[in-house]
Amino acid sequence: MIGAALRVRFGPRHWFGLLLRSGLAMMLAGAASAQTPDGVVRIGVLTDLSGAYSELSGQGAVVATRMAIDDFVDKDKPGFKVEMVYADHRNNEAIAADKAHEWFEQGRVDMVSDLVTTTAALAVMKIGKAANRVVLVSGAGSTRITNEDCNDVTVHWTYDTYALAHGTARTVVQQGGKRWFFLTADYAFGQSLEKDASDVVVANGGTVVGSVRHPFPGNDFSSFLLKAQSSGAQVIGLANAGTDTTKSIKQAVEFGVTPKQTLAGLLMSITDVHLLGLKMAQGMYLTEGFYWDLNEETRVWSRRFFDQHRRMPTMSQAGDYSSVMHYLKAVKAVNSVDAQKVMAQMKKTPVNDFFAKNGRIRDDGRMVHDMYLFQVKKPSESFGPWDYYKLIATIPADEAFQPLSASRCPLIKK
Repeated sequence: MIGAALRVRFGPRHWFGLLLRSGLAMMLAGAASAQTPDGVVRIGVLTDLSGAYSELSGQGAVVATRMAIDDFVDKDKPGFKVEMVYADHRNNEAIAADKAHEWFEQGRVDMVSDLVTTTAALAVMKIGKAANRVVLVSGAGSTRITNEDCNDVTVHWTYDTYALAHGTARTVVQQGGKRWFFLTADYAFGQSLEKDASDVVVANGGTVVGSVRHPFPGNDFSSFLLKAQSSGAQVIGLANAGTDTTKSIKQAVEFGVTPKQTLAGLLMSITDVHLLGLKMAQGMYLTEGFYWDLNEETRVWSRRFFDQHRRMPTMSQAGDYSSVMHYLKAVKAVNSVDAQKVMAQMKKTPVNDFFAKNGRIRDDGRMVHDMYLFQVKKPSESFGPWDYYKLIATIPADEAFQPLSASRCPLIKK
């Protein structure tokens, strides 16, 4: 039954009907409402399966979550079953909120994960708090998640705009890229990334000469790139992600914006580099929370992922596995799906796996761990497909993320 649930995509009414017919509805409801998971723990993956962020998270997030469930059941042998459902929120906060509400109320889902796209994540966080269900954010990036909009049932796992800006923007400025112009996706994530990167640029002696915001998702970036080209900036900061970033880079090359001006991709993933090719992406700096070829542990897990998904994992997808595994271990440890009990266990337990070493979840919900600054290799430096990064620096956890002293989270006592 578990295998079938993991392989087949279906909506909440459909799978709940199947459970009713199979005689498991009472056990499922008991697991969701009781203090102990005496039946089924159900995980919902809410992601972008068809849009701008489908490579960053998407089906790969589903694969990573399935791997975490299979590994947990195989190695930890819990006294409960674990099942997964997933859905496409289409980068729409209303769709995300409606789906989360359905899952929590009708489907008895105990935890929702991934949540690429900040607006979707913020919407589901509110639903999760009201329902007292755990929310694990791996794909979204805005620091609002652990600042103004923080709550005690949400963990922000993989990266955020503060970490991206302090890794990439600081390095570019220190290497002489002093004058910046931002090309920004016009929603919460892009705005947060532009602000954090602007703060870093100015703090390191640079200046921001202008910015322009484009619709999300975008297709034609020509007018925005022409404004950037005429701004006199040395660096065009791409405060966007996914297909918005790759299209921006391709069109910048087509219009001759580069190499006269440098592009700084503030959120780029290995799948973006793969799509662009090394000839186009070479030399760019980027900040990531994970790279498949960091060490033997990352290589072993990533090859297993590749066997199922035919792509190497992004940091968001690796974070999905890590966060879901940490959650399931906490559920087993406290013998409960109650969000407060599970969160307390998650926060007191260090994260030590292939994704993070000595990671920890703070009271603001931020999982802090080392981040990495990479530079994209030249074609002549690469040994073949997916061998794309050179490690420039490891950014220690306490430097990578916003300090608690600067937190705007209401849970943090000053």
